[in-house]
Amino acid sequence: MKRLILALPLVLASCGTLPQPFYGNPGGPEAERLSLPPAPILMVPTPAKALLGHDAAQLYAKDVAAAMAAHDVPSVPGAPEKDEWQLAITASASGTLVTPAYAIIGPNGKTYGRQSGAPAPAAAWANGDPSTLGAAAKADAPALTQLMTSINAQIQQSNPESLENRTPRIFIGAVTGAPGDGDQSLPLNISRDLAGPDLQVVSNAAQADFTVTASVKTSPAPQGQVQVELNWVVRDRNNRIVGQVTQLHDLDPQDISPYWGDVAAAAAQEAAQGITTVVQNEILKKSARAVTDSPKPAPATTAQTTPAAAASH
Repeated sequence: MKRLILALPLVLASCGTLPQPFYGNPGGPEAERLSLPPAPILMVPTPAKALLGHDAAQLYAKDVAAAMAAHDVPSVPGAPEKDEWQLAITASASGTLVTPAYAIIGPNGKTYGRQSGAPAPAAAWANGDPSTLGAAAKADAPALTQLMTSINAQIQQSNPESLENRTPRIFIGAVTGAPGDGDQSLPLNISRDLAGPDLQVVSNAAQADFTVTASVKTSPAPQGQVQVELNWVVRDRNNRIVGQVTQLHDLDPQDISPYWGDVAAAAAQEAAQGITTVVQNEILKKSARAVTDSPKPAPATTAQTTPAAAASH
């Protein structure tokens, strides 16, 4: 048995992404335990009380859906069906300005959040001016996205199956490219080292919140050694990469062929620390978005001096 203690350089690479409030598996068994799981699609029906003609109202619903989609909230213009979430739009006039208002409504008819939009010139709004409507939709989309993020977080925090309230489950996928028995010994060792109070290792990928896979690359190194690069990639249940752990070390060829032995044990032990950090950071990021992205109403002075039409300039 090889008795080699490694001090493998380890690099954590996290993946920054825009808020994506509908990430999850609404059709899966965990979502069925949610009283009101966030839908994968937010419907934007044609508003009947937005001080717009029918054609202009249809156009504005399309503009809002497109603006929300541009902020990673999958949105579709149209009437909601059963079990679908919707964004209801109204508007009110005050002097020469019109202010749109939005409500996030769940499939049970309950309103989960409201958001006032940026005011727009009343005449252009009433005439259904495309540039005015488009500018209003783009101006209001960021705050609406933040509102959706906050609503999603509140639902997840109240759900006992949410990652806020239970140990994350991780599936160990394939390790590829390793010489000798590395493709077998590395996953066995990482499974042992990841299991604990911070992570639950599962044998079924469909039950996992995260999946980790690894690729191994080797290249010639000085003095007859081999440079070994291990890249552990962590994905969420939507197959989105949330982080990576990279290890580099120069080894003698006989250290990893035909058996990795204690090399695999040392590599897995260190990689497990990095993988756990990646998972914990991802969970913390989801929680932090609800706090840092909480929408704040604009001051009245801003509403009077910054019409929505100015957003396009």
